[in-house]
Amino acid sequence: MQWNESSKKLVSSQFTNLPRPLKQISAQIYENNLYVAGFDQQWYFFKIAVDSEQRNWTQINSDIFTSTSTRQLKLAIQNDGKNDRIYAISENYPSKSYDASSALLMHMFNPDTNTWMPIVNRTASQLVETNSLIYASALGQSHLLIITKNGHAKSFNTITKAWSNYESSNYTFHNIVANRAHTYALVTDTITAKTTLVKGNINNTAREFGWQNMLVLVVYLLSVVMVGLYFMFKNKNTDDYFRGGQSIPWWAAACSIYATMLSSLTYIALPAIVYQTNWVLLIGIWMIIAVAPIAVYVAIPFFRQLDATSAYEFLSKRFNMSVRLFASGLFTLFHIGRMGIVMALTALALSAVTPISATESVLIMGVLCLLYCTLGGVEAVIWTDTIQTVVLLIGAVVCFFVIIAGLDDGFTSFIQIGFADDKFTIVNTDFSFESITTLSIWVIILGGIGQNLSSYTADQAVVQRYMVTKDPAAAAKSIWANAILAAPGALLFFCIGTGLYAFYQLNPEKLDPSIQIDQIFPTFISNELPIGVAGLIIAGIFAAAQSTVSTSMNSIATTVLTDFVRPFNFVKSEKAYMSLARILTFVSGVLGTLVGLIFIDPEIRSLMEAYFKVIGMFMGALGGIFILGALTKKANSIGAIVGIISGVSLMISAWKYGWANGYLYGTIGILTCLIVGYFVSLLFPAHNKDLTRLTLFTMKD
Repeated sequence: MQWNESSKKLVSSQFTNLPRPLKQISAQIYENNLYVAGFDQQWYFFKIAVDSEQRNWTQINSDIFTSTSTRQLKLAIQNDGKNDRIYAISENYPSKSYDASSALLMHMFNPDTNTWMPIVNRTASQLVETNSLIYASALGQSHLLIITKNGHAKSFNTITKAWSNYESSNYTFHNIVANRAHTYALVTDTITAKTTLVKGNINNTAREFGWQNMLVLVVYLLSVVMVGLYFMFKNKNTDDYFRGGQSIPWWAAACSIYATMLSSLTYIALPAIVYQTNWVLLIGIWMIIAVAPIAVYVAIPFFRQLDATSAYEFLSKRFNMSVRLFASGLFTLFHIGRMGIVMALTALALSAVTPISATESVLIMGVLCLLYCTLGGVEAVIWTDTIQTVVLLIGAVVCFFVIIAGLDDGFTSFIQIGFADDKFTIVNTDFSFESITTLSIWVIILGGIGQNLSSYTADQAVVQRYMVTKDPAAAAKSIWANAILAAPGALLFFCIGTGLYAFYQLNPEKLDPSIQIDQIFPTFISNELPIGVAGLIIAGIFAAAQSTVSTSMNSIATTVLTDFVRPFNFVKSEKAYMSLARILTFVSGVLGTLVGLIFIDPEIRSLMEAYFKVIGMFMGALGGIFILGALTKKANSIGAIVGIISGVSLMISAWKYGWANGYLYGTIGILTCLIVGYFVSLLFPAHNKDLTRLTLFTMKD
């Protein structure tokens, strides 16, 4: 049956009958298949494709549910941290007596393999009265809500495998229905015997943010704006505005690069991913160590000898202006999308722990970034990045120790739970053909190299840091320092993710089941850290997002002004260029804020996974075009254009059809652009061009 909006009536249609009559039926739809469980002297489990012309039921083995001990069974769909799964919640009796208490058991069905797996409770067994299980449904992104006739409500965390109990009501429940927002129940009051319809929800048990935390947040954010005002009076020309007069210390540039790569994505989303999975991403992040020598010995000399403000000036000299403009345009689109993802992620996370809504958070971040970035230029960005790096890393260390202190046996519990539940798994050795869609070790290594290579060779936000120091040696120091900082920093956030898993497995009642996975670390900070300290770290997360957004704003303004305006002499005076630089910074910030509002979508399970795909689709092909120009002498503008279009097109197809894991997009984009671009260049050779100091082989010519 379905609701017809035009006629305002329920409309029924005939569907294929079940293979046999069943009672106590429970059903769920998963990926266009209808799954039905029911009882007829024994438990049966069937599935049927709802969109197929030939509707034939398929029976699935259900021997795991015995007719003598399993009396009630409900199906529900929830994610287990990796994939959506079908869960069967059942009452299990120790004997044939209907008077005995029954235990709630949980089984998980894998639709890919058509197999059942029993789930071992991580907390005490859950007992209910006989024949009382009447409702089970998904709650939030990782919980199942179970309700019994006598008003008892429980939740089961499908990630930590821990149960939580909620306060019971004075009602006898009969029928329950639910939508995305609320749960409705037809109930009878046990005292008055009156039957009525009630609406229920799980109350948020989070601690109030408090005026002390809010004061720290406001003071911190206002101080960031003051930094922008200070540097506004130091900027005399566009070189000061975009390159800081090439007077930034190497250690500040290193902190800025680290903060740019860290952002709120790493601080919020990385622990959330580790909380629900394991450590397989760690090796990929550590690939910065492998890419750092390339940045130091190839990228920095290239860009420093060009004395470039925009990374894409190299492309016009190596190929032509069309390639430069195409690449610069792709970069601009990528960073507008990146700003939106970062602001949306931070806003969704902070809305769970502060009185500020997600929409208000995006607008506040956008306005503050517009103020200090538009006013202060790259120096304001770099020095605020440096401050935020210190605040965030110290805050992360404090959080980890608080997590450990909240475990029953401290660090011992952290280690034991991590190993028992395979949370420290760092290598997936799947080398099958299908492993291209997984986080297999080869996908992680190649994907990590591709992401870092494209960022450190083709991302204006990073390349700009090469140009703000006084000489190439200082720029090289900033890269080495960033690589050294990134390795233990990543390890720290992986420990936090596993620590959160252990903490909420042992303290399941402290986790609000309605929150999104990406909100789990900010929720912990707000609820478990001392007042004031929590406010400072939340402010740091807020500021980390601003750091990323402000970096993108400044980089977009740099590329647009340097690549689209200066070469064509649209503006005649340096003063006019300064005014236009601020206008472009402002416009890019407005666009990023608007995209951030669009990305506020509670249905997105992990914005970091979305970010992996975005960076791969755009930056992979850009990295490929830089490598094509630097490593080959025969590449030309025709090959470059065809290569970059091929790389982007292939990534769009991977995103649409899912034939590759998003973590691998960057590497596929680089290789596609490099291979296609080179062979097209051979097919359409160009006239001889002076390549002195424009390739790796002609740098010393």
